[in-house]
Amino acid sequence: MVYRSLVRPILFSLPPETAHELALQSLSLLPTRFFVKPYSNPALSIDRFGLTFPNPVGLAAGLDKDGVALQPLAELGFGFIEAGTVTYHPQPGNPRPRLFRLREDEALINRAGFNNEGAAAFARRVERHRPACVLGVSIGKSKITPLENATEDYLASFELVYGVADYVAVNVSSPNTPQLRELQQSQQLSSLLSELQTFNRVLQETYGRPSPVPLLVKLSPDLERAELETIVEVVERLQIDGIIATNTTVSRDNLRTDARRVAACGEGGLSGKPLRTRSTRMIADLYELTGGRIPLIGVGGIFTAEDAWEKIAAGASLVQLYTGFIYQGPNIARDINEGLTKILDREGLKTISEAVGIRVNLCQK
Repeated sequence: MVYRSLVRPILFSLPPETAHELALQSLSLLPTRFFVKPYSNPALSIDRFGLTFPNPVGLAAGLDKDGVALQPLAELGFGFIEAGTVTYHPQPGNPRPRLFRLREDEALINRAGFNNEGAAAFARRVERHRPACVLGVSIGKSKITPLENATEDYLASFELVYGVADYVAVNVSSPNTPQLRELQQSQQLSSLLSELQTFNRVLQETYGRPSPVPLLVKLSPDLERAELETIVEVVERLQIDGIIATNTTVSRDNLRTDARRVAACGEGGLSGKPLRTRSTRMIADLYELTGGRIPLIGVGGIFTAEDAWEKIAAGASLVQLYTGFIYQGPNIARDINEGLTKILDREGLKTISEAVGIRVNLCQK
């Protein structure tokens, strides 16, 4: 309540990216464990792709791209954090302003363009300050790298973050890097993921890991069912460990915000509540197409425990949030996890694993 009544009005009086940077800097300096008490319950623990998550609620990529506040964020009670997206070449991203609030919709539009200090700088920072949680690292293509050289660019980033990542997410779905989404096409995706998996086994031996690092792919919510079918075929054939659904959308349908204000924001990916239903339906489609064999991480419009439950019931083993954190504040992981425990009791279930996919048919309607 303090966040929404006092802190958020101050942050929302600032330009969105300025507020983001101030909040991240404050988190990196403040002992978050003293003002947020995480919620813990063994019923929320879940094992997926060889990792144990103390709860299913994660922080999505984009909030801490350079890994500057990972431990304070972990202390807020997230079951895992996905840092990045990082690229092989450091890059400033797109010109500012590039982040916009749609308050009436509890949404954001961003066209940041993978602004980050580079994969090498990220890895060095995490080696010095490793967070006490499951850490995923999202990697993307550098803007200066031509599309035909994308695989080499991803491989270079993959090698740099390999030693600090519990899993690696391959971001081929941001709408803010030119041509990036073309990598979701079957042939290009197959080539990219195949090379990463081959290199994964090489690096496994180099680092002496008992198994390769789990490799996940992050998809756009703007894909059609037929495109999902071809992607699932690639993912299963190459034994990719998981799918993250979804990234932001380029759609502007059914927004409450005045259309002229939305248009004034320009291009970029839309996140937040307007994405909730679209991403949930895609999760249900993917769960059906994979027969539940491939773990899914559900992202898009998660603000409450009921939002998280909706995605888990549709087939997501884990969930992530970003925009909900901006609007709801640092207690959101605790509130969602506490709420999920109550929902499990309501539904007569003992563990969160039992809930995965139980309402997939309803979610597809």
